[in-house]
Amino acid sequence: MRFYLLSLGCAKNLVDSEMMTGLLLENGYEISGDPALAEIIIVNTCGFIQAAKEEAIAHILELARYKKEGVCNLLLAVGCMAEKYAGEMAASMPEIDAFLGTGEYEKILDLLPKGQVLVTEKPYLLRRLATPPYSAYLKIAEGCDNHCSYCLIPQLRGPYRSRPLAELLEEARHLLARGVKELILIAQDTTSYGLDIYGKMSISRLLEELAALPFLWIRLLYSYPGRIDENLLQVMAAHENICHYLDIPIQHGDEGILQAMNRPGGRTAIDKSLALSRKYLPDLALRTTVMVGFPGEEEKNWLALLDFLRGAGFDWVGVFAYCREQDTAAALLPLQVAEKTKMHRREQTLELLSRLSAEKQKRWLGQELQVLVEEAVSDKPGWCRGRTQYQAPEVDGSTFFPGPDLIPGQVVKVKVTATDIYDLIGEII
Repeated sequence: MRFYLLSLGCAKNLVDSEMMTGLLLENGYEISGDPALAEIIIVNTCGFIQAAKEEAIAHILELARYKKEGVCNLLLAVGCMAEKYAGEMAASMPEIDAFLGTGEYEKILDLLPKGQVLVTEKPYLLRRLATPPYSAYLKIAEGCDNHCSYCLIPQLRGPYRSRPLAELLEEARHLLARGVKELILIAQDTTSYGLDIYGKMSISRLLEELAALPFLWIRLLYSYPGRIDENLLQVMAAHENICHYLDIPIQHGDEGILQAMNRPGGRTAIDKSLALSRKYLPDLALRTTVMVGFPGEEEKNWLALLDFLRGAGFDWVGVFAYCREQDTAAALLPLQVAEKTKMHRREQTLELLSRLSAEKQKRWLGQELQVLVEEAVSDKPGWCRGRTQYQAPEVDGSTFFPGPDLIPGQVVKVKVTATDIYDLIGEII
């Protein structure tokens, strides 16, 4: 039987989709790139914000037509929306035949028609990567214990659950043997790794063990402010294959808004994390995300955020407008901000950040940087696009350079000769 799998949402969802794909292929199912030819259609849903839920519903309803027009006889909804809204979805979308929540991807075989189940153990070793073969995510934990007032993640993915160190190292070695050069560590909060199973933050121990493996780069995403300590930074500084890159989602720069968001540590934790990180890693690239239009955010609070961003020196910043999500504490707060105001503040924040980014990229002028080649530039023959250790895939800028006959995954050294708002331009040396 053939299956078609659509993965929506974040990289953590993508890893679950890769696990399901590997399990299905190993157990005799065939993958189809065309839903019209698939007997089984699987949608791995995101339910983080309303727009994501609407996108998932639209895709499910669109794919449901293949139950009549194609050969599909089983439509499955899995992931975050299935975890929280299975009852509502079953009532409103009878086209869906079965549901599977988060953290249960290994049970996918139980929902499908099958003969003999061949493999169910260690599904993380059966992953079929959806990323380029030289780069892969390593999900080190599931769930979240932070309970930010605007966020549904603890309801969608449950409490924080670290994966055992030995299991992560086994998966990392397996990915390395398959040609992965860049290992990207992800979780809702990577810096909390180990608290639940080892009784202390163990992300530095995990990084040190991984750094002993010959990966080109090991990249750490989703590091919580206030949990970035000297031990972690010393390990990052000591190993050449750990990227000098941190993703520290701060959400805001105003103390009152941070408290209303239930962000532990507030501005003190953020400021301390940034100063400590730069002390140990002077060349550090920093990514963050901020939210505008949170309930109670007055213009003075928003302007305080802009002032903070002007001085913080982030390399990359994502900006989101607050989305009022049912069943969150923030949804019940008074002084909800008008949509028009939220959109205006987001646009103005992005405009400021584009100017700041253009200035920030100039620090690389004249420097010689190691670049991982990603692809040829379609509209500029003879040119390639790649990334340095300071640029994460999908979310950051890129590095462009003349490089005929290069292949994706190749590593070259590039001297930066020019910059623009987000990208670097250079030449191979």
